[in-house]
Amino acid sequence: MTKESTYTAKLPGPDGLYDYTSEEDAIWGELYERQMKLLANMACREYLDGVKTLGLRPDKVPQLLDVNRQLNETTGFGVEGVPALIPPSQFYELLSQGKFPLATFLRRREHIDYIEEPDLFHEVFGHCPLLTNQSYANFVRRFGETAVRLGKGYSWHLFRIFWFTVEFGLINTPEGRRCYGAGIVSSPSEAKAAMKGTECEFRPFDLMSVLRTPYRIDIVQPIYYVIDSFADLEAIIDQDIGGMIEKAKSLGDFAPTFEAKAS
Repeated sequence: MTKESTYTAKLPGPDGLYDYTSEEDAIWGELYERQMKLLANMACREYLDGVKTLGLRPDKVPQLLDVNRQLNETTGFGVEGVPALIPPSQFYELLSQGKFPLATFLRRREHIDYIEEPDLFHEVFGHCPLLTNQSYANFVRRFGETAVRLGKGYSWHLFRIFWFTVEFGLINTPEGRRCYGAGIVSSPSEAKAAMKGTECEFRPFDLMSVLRTPYRIDIVQPIYYVIDSFADLEAIIDQDIGGMIEKAKSLGDFAPTFEAKAS
């Protein structure tokens, strides 16, 4: 969570359950129904199937215990509630263990359209459905293992891989280009921009290009990288990531396609 955040992470009770209010249930439901309607012809089939596999529904905020159990049974992955934004080293370590770290607070109504820090809707609705896909889950785990092995000096460039896949990835399908990244599927403005926009650029996924592409977290993305299959994600980790990051550093970043953030 950012230093300026007015949100407090929820803690589980002795039974492992989180106490969400009726207002939070209502906010979850509004977000869920709005996004599911929007994503019907925008999200890839694997994502939509994952929503059903997890049993996500609009009437109640999902419990992490239920999400964790379903993922365990489907792909062997899991989730772990965390109190706030965590250090990259802890984030990568959890991924390497097959656990996706999840924020446990839900946005308030005044932030229903956009919240900069990841909340439970972004985490569960955005990230968890695709973790029911084995190739995708394998990629996320192996990404974490690679990050732990390479260490801090590679962390920034490694997160660019994560950003342009797990957060803002697109995939070619027989029905056309579809979204799968959590930052797209959980955001109406991002989904519309990625799928209907004319002011963004779509690039075939190329690891070296991704490693040299800067981004901003607080704008609709101007660049999206597109994969052809989730098996392609697994193949990314088969490459010499450390060596390619060193080469990317020596080549330098591409010029930003966005304005610098005002200080």
